[in-house]
Amino acid sequence: MNTQDKMLARHFFKMKILLSEGMTFQDLVVQILSYAEHDFIPIKAWGNIGDRKNDGCIPSKGVYYQIYAPENLNNTYIKLLRKIRNDFTGLLEHYKLSAVKKYYFIVNDKYAGVHPDSFGVIEELKNENNLEDANILCAKDLENILFALGDDEIYEVVGAFPDPSAIQLMDYSILTEVLQHIMQQSIKPSAVANYVVPDWDEKIKFNNLTEGAKHLLNGAMIHVGSLDEYLKNNSDFVAEALRDH
Repeated sequence: MNTQDKMLARHFFKMKILLSEGMTFQDLVVQILSYAEHDFIPIKAWGNIGDRKNDGCIPSKGVYYQIYAPENLNNTYIKLLRKIRNDFTGLLEHYKLSAVKKYYFIVNDKYAGVHPDSFGVIEELKNENNLEDANILCAKDLENILFALGDDEIYEVVGAFPDPSAIQLMDYSILTEVLQHIMQQSIKPSAVANYVVPDWDEKIKFNNLTEGAKHLLNGAMIHVGSLDEYLKNNSDFVAEALRDH
């Protein structure tokens, strides 16, 4: 799969993420993890027993997953923190702690990121229970797992898509996507204050640029915060494709 194919596949996957909630998102995650880990066992809720706070696991590695996809994550911040801890506590009511080595709480953040306190809670669980690893996995992490799979498995997840060469009016450029996002963001004075604008004089001379270019570069630095935030909440593919471009 070349870069253009991956870009198109990523658009299809991103649309799935944005439209997935509840069981639809859980089924998507289970499909990806089943391809990524051959020993992965999906757990379905069963009557009044439920899923025992385990949406899937790899018993041979002591890895357990819980999946959460609320309609609006921004409105459930406190509920999210409570659920991370309560679900792990519920897991230990049915599974011995010695069997749980790694715990991952998967959230459909729809590429917007989760509140930093979420990582504090999961870190506390890791330390309190001496886990080898525990973390919050978001949309970008699922995308990284997906694109580490074979092409046929990626197609199975995102579905078939038309030949990009047959479509003339659609722009698949990572650069376009990132620039559109940045230009839609408002400039936050507090964020600008945190950045130290470098002295471009040496670069200006080395690259034979004009004094006007120096002013443009200095002015553009106010957008660095928006760029950092965007790359943080998207997969490695975005940063790599942008770098290559």
